[in-house]
Amino acid sequence: MSRKVLLDVDPGCDDAVALGLALASDELDVVGVTTVAGNTTVDNATRNALAVLTLFGRTDVPVAAGCGRPLAHELKTAEDIHGEGGITGDLPEPTAEPVSTDAPAFIREQATEHDDLTLVGLGPLTNVAVALMGDPDLPERLDEVAVMGGTIRATGNRTPMAEANFYSDPAAARRVVWDANPRIAGLNVTHRAQVPPGVVDGDSGTAETIREWLDYYPDWVREGVGLEHSAQHDALVVADLFADVLSYESAPTDVFVDDGDARGAVMFDEYGVTDAERTARVAVDVDVERFRSLLGERLSRLV
Repeated sequence: MSRKVLLDVDPGCDDAVALGLALASDELDVVGVTTVAGNTTVDNATRNALAVLTLFGRTDVPVAAGCGRPLAHELKTAEDIHGEGGITGDLPEPTAEPVSTDAPAFIREQATEHDDLTLVGLGPLTNVAVALMGDPDLPERLDEVAVMGGTIRATGNRTPMAEANFYSDPAAARRVVWDANPRIAGLNVTHRAQVPPGVVDGDSGTAETIREWLDYYPDWVREGVGLEHSAQHDALVVADLFADVLSYESAPTDVFVDDGDARGAVMFDEYGVTDAERTARVAVDVDVERFRSLLGERLSRLV
């Protein structure tokens, strides 16, 4: 039986790769997509999600537009990394419209409709936090919450201490960590998930667009961080839902919300030196070769 998933995204090239992986994997049943401001505005993110679904012939998947700004901070987008409008590639005009329900309400509705739903947060966690505010019992009706965000034992990509998703909306990230008992994959593992664009075969326009997504890092990012290829942060979280490519450790976990370099930083108390009670499972290792092989094989199904 396939695992029912709802993807909360801010496409974003790596979000598009993650969405493609989910759609191409029989182990997963994508019951919906929600969009949030992050890599780009929520309007762009919604249009991009609809265009990706159109490209892959999956306009049956409903899309709900969500929050247009973080809970307590100004929005800072990343078009300088992901491209104008938030995504690269030759995308078709969307042939579907978003549903009328907003993303937090849609998340709650889907959790009620599906008693085995996994909620996958691949952007800032604003929609998820708002959904929790409206329904504190939501985690009890979800099978699991899986998140791409934060970093432990490694440098951030927005500040020396913080990853972009958690930095963008640290209050939302803290709410999800406190209330939803998520499993979290941060930069300490996702930066290792570098994938060469050549893993996708084919000479179709769709194949070329996917390869552009896989190669989305500008040279200044690759050189500055010291990466050979672009990291597929979001697809790694999706792959782990059915392929167990990540290893985890559990410890008291929190997210710093104060402004400054620590905004969005993760406290992972692996030695138990605090009296924090909230525990999360945080990824500490990754099987990179298995992930690359799986991603290339699945994405090649779409072309």
